[in-house]
Amino acid sequence: MYRSMEYGDTARVIKPADPVEYRLGTVTDVDYSTPHTTYARRYTLRFPNGDERTYPAANVKRVTRADDRAAMVAAVTAACVALRFACRIAHDYDADLSSGIASLLRRLVDLASLRLGL
Repeated sequence: MYRSMEYGDTARVIKPADPVEYRLGTVTDVDYSTPHTTYARRYTLRFPNGDERTYPAANVKRVTRADDRAAMVAAVTAACVALRFACRIAHDYDADLSSGIASLLRRLVDLASLRLGL
């Protein structure tokens, strides 16, 4: 069953165009297509930096803090994979660069285990 978002719900832009839109926003206004319908046409989101932007309903999805954590885990995992790959390439290119990248990777893993419980 379709249920439109309401004031105070948290949401994310489906295809972010700039860094602000990657953040979790709060619904501050809902524009319905007619006064007697539950189908939203547009949502206005307020982002943590104070920006308010309006998007068509099809461009916004409802998310929670738990979804935010899952997105963070996925992003950290992708960053670790990329750093591991870069470290392997750097090993043949420059030993000091490889050591620096390995150090970054270790710090990222430590931070993820401390703050995200991974």
